[in-house]
Formats: sequence, structure tokens, C-alpha cells
Amino acid sequence: MNQSWDPKLYSRDAAFVPSYGVDLLSMLDPAEGRSILDLGCGEGTLTEKLLSLGWTVTGIDSSEEQVRAAVTRGISAKVMDAENLQFDETFDCVISNAALHWMKKPEKVLDGVWKALKVGGTFIGEMGAYGNVESVVQAANNILVERGFEPDQFNPWYFPSLDEYSELLLARGFIISSIQAFNRPTELPGDILDWLTIFAQSFATPLRNSEKKDFYCEMRERLKKPLLSDEEKWIVDYVRLRFKVARLV
Repeated sequence: MNQSWDPKLYSRDAAFVPSYGVDLLSMLDPAEGRSILDLGCGEGTLTEKLLSLGWTVTGIDSSEEQVRAAVTRGISAKVMDAENLQFDETFDCVISNAALHWMKKPEKVLDGVWKALKVGGTFIGEMGAYGNVESVVQAANNILVERGFEPDQFNPWYFPSLDEYSELLLARGFIISSIQAFNRPTELPGDILDWLTIFAQSFATPLRNSEKKDFYCEMRERLKKPLLSDEEKWIVDYVRLRFKVARLV
């Protein structure tokens, strides 16, 4: 997957991502004396809120740039691949917001989360669900096909259905407390071109650097009809999967 992260651009153009993640905090148990792993912590905005609630927090992310930004916030964060977690019954809770859908080997992620949790620990997460940003995916696929490329290999995302992810959780041994999929049309703070430049980089992988800007602009034109409102607001077709599960053995 060809994806890089600029913490400053992320904070400017994608601040809605951690702001929506605040909803997850209401699903947490009391924090007193307990430890939590923020899986895919990014630049640490949501992680900082966990600290303010009294959790002992560790953040991990695959992006060195994002981890450096999190550390500057005073967060204990490290670069680590979530498909190869290196913890053994360390945490009372694992939380993940808008990160799991970037991990295309979910069984390996769930294995690592299970091992990272203490017996009795909980795993809380929100991710893209089946149908998430479907308009964006379809536009990118169509343009790549027209340019002679096979698009599936450049799609960076894993968007499971509720049933599919429930089966994976249960197969790993988790007990499901709650799980739901829901539509959440999301208004962007600015132009969708900024969003595409951050999140759709992988689709532009087969193109020359000189072609990438035109690719994003062409996507923007094709997305006007489904995603640009009469008020000239970009509203992206988000579908989310949210869950709380436990490791009881």
C-alpha cells in the first residue's frame, strides 16, 4: 500500500476523524488504574483525550511521522505494525478509531489484539464498513480501468460487513457485547480534493508523479454529482462499523 501521512495536513483537513471517534469514549469502562492501547493512534488527538480521562495510554501507528507528532503531545507512542503486535497480556483495553480498515489482514490484527489484552479485557473499535466511501472507490476504479490498470490491487481498504466481522471476532474467541453498522454521511471541512490527496493515495500508485494531480482532479469531477450538495458542501458516503467485545479467557 502506497500511503504516507503528513500530520499537519491530517490535523487541518481530517480533524473530523478523531472528533467522530470521541463517541467511542462513552463505551469505555472506568479508567482508574487501568491501561489502554490506542491501535492506530495517528497524531494523537484521540489518544490525548484518553490520557485526560485517566487511562495509562500506549499508542501505536505504522507511520513514523504520525508517531513523532503524537510523542510531541506527551503521548507514549511507538511505530508498530498492527498486523504484528508485540504485546503479551499487557492491556485492560484496546481501542481503535478509523484505523482497522487500513489493515487488510484482519485475522492477524485480531490475533495480536487478543494476545495484547489481559483476560477480562475489552476491545472497542470503529472502522469503515461494507459500502463505505463506495462513490470514491467506484470513481477511482473506473478511471484506472480506463487507463489500462487493474484497480483492485490499488485499493488500500478493507470494509467488512457486520456479519463478516462478527464471524472473525467470534472465531478468535471474543464475546460480542455490541456491534452495529450504520450510515454516517460526513460533511468535509473543505474541498474533496484535499480529502483525496490524503486518503486516496494508493489508487494513484501506478501513475507517474506528474499524472497524480490530474487523477485526483478527475476523481473530483466525477464525484460532484453523487457527493456535492446543492449548498456546495462535499458530503462523503461513510458507512461505519462499531463494536465492543471482550476477551474472557
